[in-house]
Amino acid sequence: MDPMTPPDESARQPGGLLRRLDLRGVQAPVGSLLPALEIADDRAAADTVRSILAEVRRDGDAGLRAATQRYDGVLLDDIRVPCAEIEASLDAVPAQLRQALEAAHANIADYHRTQVHPDTRYERDGVVIRELRRPVDRAGCYVPGGRAPLASTVLMTAVPARVAGVASIAVCSPPGPDGHIAASVLAAAAIAGVDDVYRVGGAQAVAAMAYGTESVPAVDVIVGPGNRYVALAERLVAGEGAVGVPSAFTGPSEVAVIADASTDPTYAAVDLVVQAEHGPDGLAYLITWSESAAEAISAEVDRITAVSPRRAEIEATLARGGYTVLVDGPEAAAAVANAVAAEHLEIMCDRPEALVPLIRSAGAVFLGPLAPASAGDYAAGPNHVLPTARSARFGSALRVDDFCKYIHVVDISPSGFDRLAPVVEALAVAEGLAAHADSIRLRRSR
Repeated sequence: MDPMTPPDESARQPGGLLRRLDLRGVQAPVGSLLPALEIADDRAAADTVRSILAEVRRDGDAGLRAATQRYDGVLLDDIRVPCAEIEASLDAVPAQLRQALEAAHANIADYHRTQVHPDTRYERDGVVIRELRRPVDRAGCYVPGGRAPLASTVLMTAVPARVAGVASIAVCSPPGPDGHIAASVLAAAAIAGVDDVYRVGGAQAVAAMAYGTESVPAVDVIVGPGNRYVALAERLVAGEGAVGVPSAFTGPSEVAVIADASTDPTYAAVDLVVQAEHGPDGLAYLITWSESAAEAISAEVDRITAVSPRRAEIEATLARGGYTVLVDGPEAAAAVANAVAAEHLEIMCDRPEALVPLIRSAGAVFLGPLAPASAGDYAAGPNHVLPTARSARFGSALRVDDFCKYIHVVDISPSGFDRLAPVVEALAVAEGLAAHADSIRLRRSR
């Protein structure tokens, strides 16, 4: 294959759902040969989101109700879910589900407590600097619910906020056709100690949390995954300076699986399907240097999809973002994985730990046959709100620090001032900032 010739994206195994890209023998950087991902730069979607944001900012609750009726087909009465309904949900869900939510809550809280560190103190030659960690006052958590009520996302967003010390936590989640939020989502909110739950979703929910309405007080930080409209809305309100958001783009779900001839085809296939069943716009990459593994796993993906109750969602994802990438070996597989920068990366080949040092961009990495991404999605402890759309190149999983700000407290002794004064004065003069220089000269003269 000519190393400068892009692979044929249309090549599929007969009847297969995964499109095949053969990068064996390619010497060029693989990033330029992979399909473009345009979710984070969708102008049509961005225009729609801007109009929704403007409507809610202008009309408040009325704008929220109008957008909810237009996009969810629900005419809202009360936007805020009554506390009694949230508490009642604990008895409304099956006992086994409640126990699972409580166990997941404990694991998530324990892990995120490891991210809390005491204030720091630095001292050098008469200069003392303390760094104070302070939580934001109010956090907004977006919980998807259109295609599936994601109770786990309540825990993944609210728990680190609570661990950070946030005083007020709000959850927004879209209502079902009956105008209510699923009992499982409300039960998770009760277990996580959420203060307010609102039955609104989509870009309109992001607008409400960013700008505030009559029913939804504004928040300081918005976190949580969603479809392209939600993810774009979070970026846009942050760009306006209305609210803070984590640096990662948390859009449609993604997975990359590195496999070889030793990989169980069923395990690899079902894990590709797991993330694809979230619905369209996501990615599912199989990366391997074994042609036999590629064929076996691809066949298993087809078989599992054919009998899945979410077949339509899986096929929609794979039609646009499902690929098998053939490479020359483990190092080339890692290079493809870094270029894809997937939300979830599963290393299921022989000796998976050996590839970890080569991984530079991934939301979360799962090793071996007994660590499927679904374990991380629900109960292992680390967060499942992960970077998508290649934002793992610079962003990370949601963490306690996303709900905090850091304040520097500077104390300078006379000897410290004497040491710093000529440095500060010289720099201020060089930059033409006379008042900065004078603030030092006046103190030196006295």
